[in-house]
Amino acid sequence: MIDDDQICTFYLDEQVFGVEVKAVQEVIRYQNMTEVPLADESVCGLINLRGQIVTAIDLRTRMGLPEREPEQLPMNIIVRSACGNATSFLVDRIGEVKEVDNQNFELPPGTLRGDARELVRGAYKTETDLILILDMERAMTVMDA
Repeated sequence: MIDDDQICTFYLDEQVFGVEVKAVQEVIRYQNMTEVPLADESVCGLINLRGQIVTAIDLRTRMGLPEREPEQLPMNIIVRSACGNATSFLVDRIGEVKEVDNQNFELPPGTLRGDARELVRGAYKTETDLILILDMERAMTVMDA
């Protein structure tokens, strides 16, 4: 269950994911990044967001999904953790803001495996999609190499 009745949706490998709207600071196009030596493979680098240094995490890598095509530039969803830290999640494309009803919240599907299962809090079924709700705090936490 989530604390908000709106979610910002995004796509990874044609799967629909969502995060609570209140945690989203902004959505921006791809930004050039500064590489971080010895960082976890899911950390693509650091971006300068109007003077604020933000870690960029590739959610495809974090979820154990195949790499995106080299010509396909990701989008950035800048989110804020409960303690106020900003992180950029790199996603394939942005969806839309959707209203959800917590009565439709379900446990993660049994078909999710590996890292994806650990990073999904649950799911909402809509008429057209199954929206997997990202556990932002877990997705932001990466292991050092």
